[in-house]
Amino acid sequence: MTREGRILIVDDEKNMRRVLGALLRRDGFETLEASNGIAALEVLAEADVDVILTDLKMPQMNGLELLAEVRRLQPATPVIMLTAHGTIGSAVEALKRGAFDFLTKPFEPDEIRQVVAKAIATRRLEEAETCIEADEDPDRLLLGESSALRSVVKLIQRVAPTRATVLISGESGTGKELVARSLHLHSDRREQSFVKVNCAAIPEGLIESELFGHEKGAFTGAASRKPGRFELADGGSLFLDEIGDMPLSAQPKLLRAIQEARFYRVGGTHTISVDVRIVAATNHDLQEEVRTGRFREDLFYRLNVVPISLPPLRARREDIPALSEYFLGRFARRLGCDLRALSGDALAALVRHDWPGNIRELENAIERATLLCNGPTIEFEDLPDEITENCDPPAEWQSSLRDRVRFATRRIEREAIEEALAATRGNVTQAAEQLGLSRRGLQLKMKELRIERE
Repeated sequence: MTREGRILIVDDEKNMRRVLGALLRRDGFETLEASNGIAALEVLAEADVDVILTDLKMPQMNGLELLAEVRRLQPATPVIMLTAHGTIGSAVEALKRGAFDFLTKPFEPDEIRQVVAKAIATRRLEEAETCIEADEDPDRLLLGESSALRSVVKLIQRVAPTRATVLISGESGTGKELVARSLHLHSDRREQSFVKVNCAAIPEGLIESELFGHEKGAFTGAASRKPGRFELADGGSLFLDEIGDMPLSAQPKLLRAIQEARFYRVGGTHTISVDVRIVAATNHDLQEEVRTGRFREDLFYRLNVVPISLPPLRARREDIPALSEYFLGRFARRLGCDLRALSGDALAALVRHDWPGNIRELENAIERATLLCNGPTIEFEDLPDEITENCDPPAEWQSSLRDRVRFATRRIEREAIEEALAATRGNVTQAAEQLGLSRRGLQLKMKELRIERE
């Protein structure tokens, strides 16, 4: 996959696919093509993509049906809808069902570039947060018996039925979106839209249009009228993720919209009133941002009606076993393997780790161990090196025969390589010859054992 990203273009018109492909490839993207939704799913089964750009009206499987399948199979993949002017109502419905954005034909090249770039930026930012499956109840991931987590859950249960604005704070990967979705699902708005805006992924010049929508001709590239996220969330909840990264210039308009529950589209003269429950989240210290002038004080107090602070995973280590078992079950089902448990040594290593990436890092570690494990149990040696390298291996009298062989083998390999490197004064080629290995083989083994050449 290219550094810029891989885009799947889905359209029954060959010429449209050709035009879009040429436009995106000029910007450094790799493109794949499909003529309808069924063909698109076949492509997705074989290749990873960053963004799907799909027509709405297609034979066999249309854009809305494709969107539903993508949301079920790959919920993290942004889907951008392309639609003719006469079907804008259907495109708005697609947004409510989870589409990332929509564009009308004929489109402006700059508009395509901006929306695709925003979709990729949003996906990459969200990769730092806990993954929520399309049909997954967020409460299932808010599990554990630590007092810190229990306090959060009780606060959610108390606040969710109200209309109060909530500000969720915590490090990246602690599950801020989980809390936001839980607040929505426990409210009387649960049947309405839950609309998310990642404030860090939207360029400063587009944030107002993204939030409040725009009228046709409001600016270059505004080929049609488009509703904003406030409008799409009417009757439901609006989740302003990474609110601390919102440009200072856009904050007064957001404050006014929250206070008055009405706004104008960009370029519009008609007031639009909405009933929206605001939930915001940040990994910044907003009070410090206020003191340094990077965040408006009045907006902070408007958002901070009910603060919810999420503890990092290292502050709730007693919850790690339950989370680990949950992720193990999820990945075992997904991969179709017969994994049933983590060994005591592996679990002890997980509990000792500090988890700078929080729940997301734990999720990734369990997924990797599930892929690499050979038996029905994840052992200490199946865990990623960054988790085991600072842990003493389990005492030999507590270890299985397989673990004892692994520990002894690694110890002998490390000693032999270090002796060879010392004898050759760090010359990898000569050390490899001495050990009977290829240069590449020795380099890989050094990387595996984390041996630095002095």
